Amino acid sequence: MRQMVIGLAVLALSACAQMPAQNAAHPEKAPNEVISFELPPDSLGARDAQLTTVLAKAGALAAAQPQPTVILVTALGQDFAYLNQAVWKGVPAQQAARVSLENRTAGLGQPYRVSIRTLQ
Repeated sequence: MRQMVIGLAVLALSACAQMPAQNAAHPEKAPNEVISFELPPDSLGARDAQLTTVLAKAGALAAAQPQPTVILVTALGQDFAYLNQAVWKGVPAQQAARVSLENRTAGLGQPYRVSIRTLQ
């Protein structure tokens, strides 16, 4: 009986070891997603110059896509003005019609995030 229990335990452990691990922190990106990244809370509070540069580069990346794009900014309402302005700095005026910016209010404990997706 003891050998059977040990055998079942070994079988169960070996079956679990062969299952592919899923990382909930980095789910598979959507086929039309160009990039998605979280914003570090400490840099946002300080209006860090490097964060402003990264946000402008995200705007430039969105504008450089061959298809029209949507930039989705997830944050608290009080931070949208800063985030939107930083993103729009990177979008050239002649490309602005092909880029839309959407704001989504972050829920409790939800990280601030910027996502760029092409329209299909």
